[in-house]
Amino acid sequence: MLTGRNPADGVLIHLPAHKGVLTLTFDLHNRHTYSEEMTRSGRAYANYTATIGVLTLDGTLLGRGVVRSEFRSARDLLDRIDGGAGPGGVKAVAPIGNERITVEVPEDVAEVSLLGERLSVVTLNGTETFTAAQRPIAAVSNVNVEYQPAPKTAKPTPKKGPVRKK
Repeated sequence: MLTGRNPADGVLIHLPAHKGVLTLTFDLHNRHTYSEEMTRSGRAYANYTATIGVLTLDGTLLGRGVVRSEFRSARDLLDRIDGGAGPGGVKAVAPIGNERITVEVPEDVAEVSLLGERLSVVTLNGTETFTAAQRPIAAVSNVNVEYQPAPKTAKPTPKKGPVRKK
C-alpha cells in the first residue's frame, strides 16, 4: 500500500451491491525491510506506525486504520515471501505486525480505496516520518465483506392489452 492523496492510487476494493451498511474488515501490516546483517549485529531495531485512510473514490473519509509494530529479530516477522535474494531465497521486504481493521461502508458506496497517509519509523538512528506520495508503507490481507444483498429489481410486468374476441 502506497501513500498518496488521490484515492485512485490506493488499493481499490470493489464492493457488491448492498442494502444498508456493509462491514469491511481486513488485516493491516507494516512493511519491514529485513536485513540479516543488521539483525546479527544487534542494530535491527525498528518501531513502525503506519496510518491509512479508507476512502470513497470522491475522497470522502470513511475510516482510518493504524498498525504499530516492533522489529528486533526474524521471529517478529509475520511472514516471509519466497523468491528473493535474501537468506534462503526470501525477499528482503516482509510484513510485520497485524491489526484487524473494521469500517462501515454506506449503501450508496460501490468501491473504496485503501490509501496510505503516513509512516513513522523509530530506529537506533532516530525517528523519520514519511508522507510523500508513492511511498510503500503497509500491506493488507484477509479482506472480508459482510452485507445484506440489495433486493433484485423486479422485471416490469408486460402490460395487457384489450382482450379480442374471435
